[in-house]
Amino acid sequence: MKRLRTAILGCGNFAKRHVQNLINLKDEVDLVAFCDHHEKNSREYAEKYTAGKAAFYTDHHLMLDQAELELMIVCLPPFAHSDEVESAAIHGVHLLVEKPIALTSEHAWRMVEAAEASKIKTQVGFMFRFGEAIEHMKALLNSGEAGQAGLMAARYFCNSLHAHWWRKREKSGGQLVEQVIHMVDLLRYLLGEPSSVFSRQANLFHKDVPDYSIEDVSTTIFSYDSGALGVIYATNGAIPNRWINDYRVVTRNVSAEFTNANNAVFTLTSKPDLPQQVIKSDRNVHLHELLDLLNAIRNGGETRTPLREGAKTLDLALAATTSAQNRREIFL
Repeated sequence: MKRLRTAILGCGNFAKRHVQNLINLKDEVDLVAFCDHHEKNSREYAEKYTAGKAAFYTDHHLMLDQAELELMIVCLPPFAHSDEVESAAIHGVHLLVEKPIALTSEHAWRMVEAAEASKIKTQVGFMFRFGEAIEHMKALLNSGEAGQAGLMAARYFCNSLHAHWWRKREKSGGQLVEQVIHMVDLLRYLLGEPSSVFSRQANLFHKDVPDYSIEDVSTTIFSYDSGALGVIYATNGAIPNRWINDYRVVTRNVSAEFTNANNAVFTLTSKPDLPQQVIKSDRNVHLHELLDLLNAIRNGGETRTPLREGAKTLDLALAATTSAQNRREIFL
């Protein structure tokens, strides 16, 4: 099987996760190029992970023109997105793009239009869709066994100053748009498209931190035409050095308690005498999202989370931010 010529765009810390998975898939992909605005970063990645065999660039246009790529992994912070999707589409290069894919709806949908017009395969880095427990919940909903969904509650708790750009709303979009968007995507994935959103957000704990212009506490309520509700609550003022994301889903027939996307306890409330079902897994969700993309490239199918899904989730997160800024419910 021919190995796909693959590159990394954005050689920061997060890209290491994808590089390690790509190295473990050496029979399927060939890491041939790295690109970063800072030449030092792309050169160090090439030296560390390919013993200097891969080319390194500071301009993705030049890399796409010269490297004869078939796959590009985009690990840029949200403010750094430009025309990399459109440029890749012109060259017929398939994409995995980390979330959020843009900071504005207009930019996101331009990406979608370019990718779909060129028929390249795309995957957005909402890796929690690939959690083993999430997959089980999705199967219960799709089969009808779970019955009507009624409520999903999710939380995202951390306590870190993160990167300097992350604290600035104009560069990250805020905690909900940059981090908690994972929870927003799971809500869409499991419950579908809400009809309205109402959010309250505030900066309570970082008022004295220079350039900290984003929220550090938030609660967002999503309403559905069916009467179902979703609640996502988040903070950057919880336990230091811990990143907590967990969720609860209640349907007519099932109550599920997730400690994360891979691990959950399912209670069949319609038949309470049956034993609980426990899903325990340490699945590498980043690897599985990559494998899903590779399978789509090889076999011509669709990925689980194409760019269109990334744009829809971004739109919902942006609507929540608009709601908080205007202090009113937003009807979608």
